[in-house]
Amino acid sequence: MRSMTPENLPALLRRLRTGRGWSQARLADVLCSVSGRPTVTRHDVSRWERGKRVPRAWLPYLAEVFGVSRERLELATAADTGPGAAETLAELLPPGDASAPLSARNGRKVGQSTAADLAARAHGLRLADDVLAGGDLIGPVFRELRAAVRILRESTHTEAVRRELLQAVAELAQIAGWTASDAADPRAEAAYRLGLDAAREAGDGTLAAQLAGSLGYHLVNNGRVREGAALSVAAVAEAGPDAPGKTRALFHDRAAWALTKAGDAQAAMRSLGEAHEALGEDTGGSPSWAYWVTEAELEVMDARVYTELRRPLRAVPLLSRVLREYPATSTRERALYESWLAIAYADANEPEEAARVAAHVMALSGDVASARTSDRVRAVLSRLAEYRDVPEVREVLASS
Repeated sequence: MRSMTPENLPALLRRLRTGRGWSQARLADVLCSVSGRPTVTRHDVSRWERGKRVPRAWLPYLAEVFGVSRERLELATAADTGPGAAETLAELLPPGDASAPLSARNGRKVGQSTAADLAARAHGLRLADDVLAGGDLIGPVFRELRAAVRILRESTHTEAVRRELLQAVAELAQIAGWTASDAADPRAEAAYRLGLDAAREAGDGTLAAQLAGSLGYHLVNNGRVREGAALSVAAVAEAGPDAPGKTRALFHDRAAWALTKAGDAQAAMRSLGEAHEALGEDTGGSPSWAYWVTEAELEVMDARVYTELRRPLRAVPLLSRVLREYPATSTRERALYESWLAIAYADANEPEEAARVAAHVMALSGDVASARTSDRVRAVLSRLAEYRDVPEVREVLASS
């Protein structure tokens, strides 16, 4: 049910702008032209849409440009934004006590070096995930997570060190949830929830959004689309407008996927646009776990969304370009991304090309311990079944 709370100004401006297919730079140019004052830039529009500034002097021109009343914009500037981001996420996932001490704090004292070591180990496992699938990595990851939780719960430490330990546990829990999801291990959700509790206690809203968005992605991909979509959207709000650009891009991208699976194509397309804008606004300072968020990775998600929406003429060029330069060592990702390319070719009525790519997907997936790649192979074969009379397709289906 749609909320009766008036839409706040940042959300209204984003919706009006994207509804016209305008970039932030285009809106700035139009405002300069209408007002005769060449003083608005894309960065000003970005600040308005992130709630960093209220464009009170520009409301008349915004009303003229968008064809809405100034009163509506004034109402939006005063609108109650409703529950805060953390409250929204807390309503979806109430905080737990997973990071609470097991007993009185009488264990060995640990310092910042221990927390730094745990963080480094988390990043090492994250890099390993670039070349190893969930089935290969899940054992070491969960061992590291259990060890980190034991240190957190049973050691003595300062409050500053505790915050860093909590962040390390949250990062390890995110990797554990990701690998468990990739391996179809039922521990994925519990790992994500543990990490979210730890990130919340550490007061790290961006990391909490990373855990919430990861869990939302997992739920969507496992049939719990409504829950997952709500979490993915809440993660964007949890991070807030001041989170580093790379992280906001990641959260918007996950929301785009969730909204696509939920059947809200317009909202999904808006989220894709917001992801690219966020990445364009990145000025550095992103956490280490966002190292892989690049324009190429955003384009992959664009193409995945386009494929789901049956827009192959958009999907095929994007995926083809990204895959030409994608690392050969990232076997799982190549298999996953090529699976969408195969389906996009099928949707474009190019069964021979679809069969060629599908055969490569199957070859890549053969030795990859990933439930996701197995699922994608089945999806590709199911889509190709329509063309079983084409010799190339018939050969691929026969070899499966």
